[in-house]
Amino acid sequence: MQPTAADTRQKAQLDKKIFWPALAIVAAIGVPLMVAPEAGTKAMSTVLSFLTGKFGWLYLWFGVLVFGLLVWLAASRFGKVLFGQRGDTPQFSTVTWIAMIFTAGIGGGIMYWGMIEWAYYYTDPPFGVEPRSTAAAEWAATYPMYHWGFIGWALYCLPALPLAYAYHVRKRPTLRLSDACRGIIGDRADGWLGRTIDVLFIFGVVGAAGTSLGLEVPIVSEGVAALSPLSPGTGLDIGILVAWTLLFGVSVYLGLQRGLRRLAQLNLWLAGALAVFLLIAGPTVFIVDTFTNSVGTMMQNFVQMSFYMDPIGGSGFEESWTVFYWAWWIAYAPFLGLFTAKISRGRTMRGVIVAMLVAGSFGNWIAFALMSNTGLSFQLNGTVPVAGILENEGPTAAIVATLQALPLGWVVLAVFILLLVIFLATTLDSSAYTMAAVASRELPAEVEPARWHRVVWAVALAGVSIALMYAGGLEALQTLAIITAFPLIFVLVIVVLSFRRWLLDDYPAAKPVSVAVTAETRDEAPIG
Repeated sequence: MQPTAADTRQKAQLDKKIFWPALAIVAAIGVPLMVAPEAGTKAMSTVLSFLTGKFGWLYLWFGVLVFGLLVWLAASRFGKVLFGQRGDTPQFSTVTWIAMIFTAGIGGGIMYWGMIEWAYYYTDPPFGVEPRSTAAAEWAATYPMYHWGFIGWALYCLPALPLAYAYHVRKRPTLRLSDACRGIIGDRADGWLGRTIDVLFIFGVVGAAGTSLGLEVPIVSEGVAALSPLSPGTGLDIGILVAWTLLFGVSVYLGLQRGLRRLAQLNLWLAGALAVFLLIAGPTVFIVDTFTNSVGTMMQNFVQMSFYMDPIGGSGFEESWTVFYWAWWIAYAPFLGLFTAKISRGRTMRGVIVAMLVAGSFGNWIAFALMSNTGLSFQLNGTVPVAGILENEGPTAAIVATLQALPLGWVVLAVFILLLVIFLATTLDSSAYTMAAVASRELPAEVEPARWHRVVWAVALAGVSIALMYAGGLEALQTLAIITAFPLIFVLVIVVLSFRRWLLDDYPAAKPVSVAVTAETRDEAPIG
């Protein structure tokens, strides 16, 4: 029976015990940074130095173990477990479903880093390689593919599986990270422990999404200034941020079908058009050859890259990049896990793992092959001194110069800015939607969080981003991502243990795994 309007209003009520503490944390991050940016940045840097100095290894080991676990799950008998009941069909087509996951999880980050990340590695390469050398150029083309590949998507996928299982198979009425821990913490998921986990989840989303928005507003501002009589500066940044907030606020207000789905589809078409143009109008042979070489280099050195800490040389490369990226993925992971769980009814566990690890990684690789290798080609043949512009004028100027050097450069820049805006709008309205879902009392599969509630979180994300942008730029943004991810590592360990218990309870070794488990067969399963 379909819920009535009254039922929907009741089930989407605010959970004040999560909403207000989470909102207080957002204020605790943003207000001090805006009032006293220097002191706030110094305090964050102190915490960062402690975490990376003492626990950098933990981020690396966690990433490798998660990747190994998901490969095993996909190949195991549990791979055909269905997220739903027998007869459930997917809510979205496979292409739209993957596009929604990809755009929500990657957002505008791939547009920003796809254009400029290689230049940082070219001027400050890993493994003691000489800067600006041939070897440095090869690593510059390879490392972005590693950081945006299998391990990153594995971190995203990890919480999606138990959350989808709890929501669609065990029919939990809420969609929260604490629900995925219920197999271990039991009814304490409904008490202070569960609410603490959910508040930590929102804390992680604020750090990750705030980082994304804070990174990408300056490049949009620079691009708009290059295409118009406007001058870059604080006023233009704030104006763009307000317009951006309105865009993803409207999208999250419209909901999954009318808002998020349409933005994801628009992203897919625009990104495809830009990709085809770059392949045809850019240095085509160099792009394809370098991509091929990078795949080989990454596969040959995957283990070394996964455990690279440089304790002897002390370059700090892994702290600045690999630890930052794994932290960023971890901070985003519960959010994307919740979002993926919401839209994955009717999908199998193996299908979700393959879609995220394989399709997600391949999508990122294509993006970096086209954007990074175009910039690297311009650097090597002298068309644009990208690395020099990065060092002297900053990343936004380097990105704009690279795009303008292409045929129809002004048109390409305009499309790039539009795609960046829509990409990030998809990520941020997905973030706001998911935070609202967590801070709602009950959320059956057919019910969405209250519209005003979704908009509140959209505005909150914008506020944190403003604070971070003017507290210290890239360094402050990277610092917040690493800090917010640290407690989530331990929460995700509980999630894994909880999921293991559920699977062993519902599918004991003597019982074949069917595509779905019913309430009756679950109740009859022995306690693991």
